[in-house]
Amino acid sequence: MQHVLVPIGSTESAHNTLQYAIDFASGINAKVFVFRAYSSQTKAGTMKNVDSIIERETNLYLRTMVSSVDRKNVDVKLISAKGSVADSIEAIDNELGIDLVIVGAKSNSIKEEIFLGKTAGSIVKKTNLPMLTVPNGYKYIEVKNVLMAFKSATVKSKTALNPLKFFVSKFNPKVNLLLVKTPSYTEEDLVLNKDLELLKSSLTVTENATTFQGVLEHIKTHNPDMLCVFRRKRGFFKKLWEKSTILKEEFYANVPLLILKGK
Repeated sequence: MQHVLVPIGSTESAHNTLQYAIDFASGINAKVFVFRAYSSQTKAGTMKNVDSIIERETNLYLRTMVSSVDRKNVDVKLISAKGSVADSIEAIDNELGIDLVIVGAKSNSIKEEIFLGKTAGSIVKKTNLPMLTVPNGYKYIEVKNVLMAFKSATVKSKTALNPLKFFVSKFNPKVNLLLVKTPSYTEEDLVLNKDLELLKSSLTVTENATTFQGVLEHIKTHNPDMLCVFRRKRGFFKKLWEKSTILKEEFYANVPLLILKGK
């Protein structure tokens, strides 16, 4: 894991998210790319150089943000791009190769019930990159105990588990698997993927209406310092990924959440 992307918005938690990402990158000798997208709607009568002004202000914001954290000798690069966040991230990934996106879990909305705002939610929904969400105020610690929840043990993507494999190889955490038998489960869903078999420290099989309910039932027992899930087109977060914002009443984690892209 060499390249970590940190999209920065205008939120109170942006400073904390960036510091977390730098602390994480420092421990694995990775580069951090601090990113902010901007847009402008040019109308008749507006200044011709409005884009260059906005770009300059965006870069100034990024430099100010980076100067406010402890860089810990981490190689930090700034990226500003005109356009949507998701499209810009895809272009950055194509050019640089991004291994992990780290975002703050708290939205810039004044509504406290929101877990992921539109920016973070759109990254999850529209990109193929693994993402780590960091709760507001959460300080970096090495991952020692992972709870991975899923309703199907079938993993067809050859790369989906790579981020979790990296965490295991780097930090040697316990990986407690939580297989949730929902009403629609099939026998195939219960057959553990060979890579999951190699990663697991323990396996718990539970029956719940949804995977999220299974997490709620067992999270205190395992007391993880990281929760891990798949972002599948059909599965755990199916309803959540249909929209950009995610409410705390629908899902909430007080520890970092690693979202793997499953196909």
